[in-house]
Amino acid sequence: MSQYRQQDNLLGQSDSFLSVLDQVSQLAHLDKPVLIIGERGTGKELIAARLHFLSKRWDQNYIKLNCAALNENLLESELFGHESGAFTGASKRHEGRFERANNGTLFLDELANTSALVQEKLLRVIEYGEFERVGGKQTVKVDTRLVCATNEDLPHLAQQGEFRSDLLDRLAFDVITLPPLRERQDDIMLLAEQFAMNMARDLEWALFSGFTRSAQESLLSYEWPGNVRELKNVVERSLYRHGNEHIPVHKIILDPFESRFRPKARIKHAQTPVAVHTEPTQTQPTHTPEMQSSNSQEPEFPCDLKTLSNEFEITLIKKALEHSQFNQKKTAEVLGLTYHQLRGYLKKYNLLEQ
Repeated sequence: MSQYRQQDNLLGQSDSFLSVLDQVSQLAHLDKPVLIIGERGTGKELIAARLHFLSKRWDQNYIKLNCAALNENLLESELFGHESGAFTGASKRHEGRFERANNGTLFLDELANTSALVQEKLLRVIEYGEFERVGGKQTVKVDTRLVCATNEDLPHLAQQGEFRSDLLDRLAFDVITLPPLRERQDDIMLLAEQFAMNMARDLEWALFSGFTRSAQESLLSYEWPGNVRELKNVVERSLYRHGNEHIPVHKIILDPFESRFRPKARIKHAQTPVAVHTEPTQTQPTHTPEMQSSNSQEPEFPCDLKTLSNEFEITLIKKALEHSQFNQKKTAEVLGLTYHQLRGYLKKYNLLEQ
């Protein structure tokens, strides 16, 4: 059942989606690396699986790894393996994902999160089909097809020196760019009805009575920042809350957090840009006179705290980018952020294209 449900996410009749499936069918039979680009929730992992199972390697191992889930050392060991005694706790030799995917396909998600060291070793595997395990000297030969995915603009990162240009050249034999759901209007109701019928079976309903017109309008007019994954959650949530198999679903629950009892957002300190730090940092933000002036104007009350806080953060980030000559690493340093935290802010405020 789980395999069947996964394939439901690849339903579609829009031209943009069908052209992607055609491209996948052409690429599947080649042994070349493929890069899949798309927003979160667009189905990058499903497309990667389709590439494998339509290929001549379909009966060999299909191995997956999310590069953002591990730090540099663990990622290197997980990809390329390690020898016994390579580091504390390495009591025996470990075969990495490349070895386990030999003669098959290795899918690497969140590729932009890899370090320079890992990128260098990936380049060698693609070029020569060989590598050394961590702590080892023996060359390991593999025949593994590499499929990678990201939601980042890799050419831009390469221009900024944040991603190896030579690796990008090797990976991008061809690039599959997935259209966001908002560009697939013809597919929204097709997918919604399929997700609803599956959920009705899970709820042990005898039938699914459909969506009212107002519910359909809600689904079709929403922007779907989380794409197909978000649509699936919204439909399933709306169906179970509706709770009646004999009446069409009339209310679409887009935001499960919506409640008059929802806790209020924390008040942000007036002089400090707020960041959720995932790791300790010793770098303190360097405030230039220009940055400090951005908050010198007293607000007028009543006011919207969230809007003012967002405007302050946007102004501060823009000034920091100018101060650092738009070098994102330097910008992160002067703001006391890690590079990936800054990227999160740039995405949040749609500043990546500016």
